[in-house]
Amino acid sequence: MAKDNGFLYVVATPIGNLDDISQRAIDTLKQADWIAAEDTRHTGRVLQHLAISAKTIALHDHNEKQRAASIIQKCQAGENVALVSDAGTPLISDPGYSLVRQCREAGVRVIPIPGPCALITALCAAGLPTDKFHFIGFLLPKSQQRQNQLTDVPAGVGTIICYDTARRIKDTLQDVALVFGAERELVLAKELTKTFEHLEYGTAEQITAWLEADPQRCQGEMVLMIAPTPKADSEISDAAQATLKLLLAELPVKKAAAITAEIHGMKKNALYKLALQFTGESE
Repeated sequence: MAKDNGFLYVVATPIGNLDDISQRAIDTLKQADWIAAEDTRHTGRVLQHLAISAKTIALHDHNEKQRAASIIQKCQAGENVALVSDAGTPLISDPGYSLVRQCREAGVRVIPIPGPCALITALCAAGLPTDKFHFIGFLLPKSQQRQNQLTDVPAGVGTIICYDTARRIKDTLQDVALVFGAERELVLAKELTKTFEHLEYGTAEQITAWLEADPQRCQGEMVLMIAPTPKADSEISDAAQATLKLLLAELPVKKAAAITAEIHGMKKNALYKLALQFTGESE
């Protein structure tokens, strides 16, 4: 008699506080034949804390497509594999997409074991709108790349959420102010669920000042949240706002507003005021 297929479990693990792991996640990891981990050394410490003895295999950005085939073979042979990342929910700015997709195509059942996720943890405590949000993952390393990445975010998507490193966060705040305006409301969440967890509110300039007031603050993992476009700007179409942002990267405020008004058949004054908000300049 052929052996039934095993399953791939996508298991969320703590982003900091180990007590946040669910009982279902613990039970799943205990019964798994294999644990596919982004970093087997890091996961080994978590498993040791939970008194779980299991065979681990490395699955990360550099070997995922190749390793997926062997994991699928294990599942088809009746073994259960649990996929974990270093912290949080796998696939959310972490490896696993290619594996999950290949499992689906091969007929291997994928079972999610929900739990911690940094972007949701940050958003629910930020005091920013939660009815719509747009997650763009990790910001790119170079300033112009980040500006392009932020400019490409469509208007009207709600709160914008991104991940960034402590080493780059102050430069990122400058880019955010350039793209969205110096007065745009921001929330920076750092060290979530850990001893020095903190959410700082304010403009890019205010949050930068807070970081610079104590070098210890510019450490750990960061989640940056950008408030939606103020309602006063909602009469200007998403397309016009996108055009204006692109032109502001190359042209003075008045020229960018005038060209945008001509392209979209709008009043230059409204676009000029919005451009001032985007750049933080005064009339």
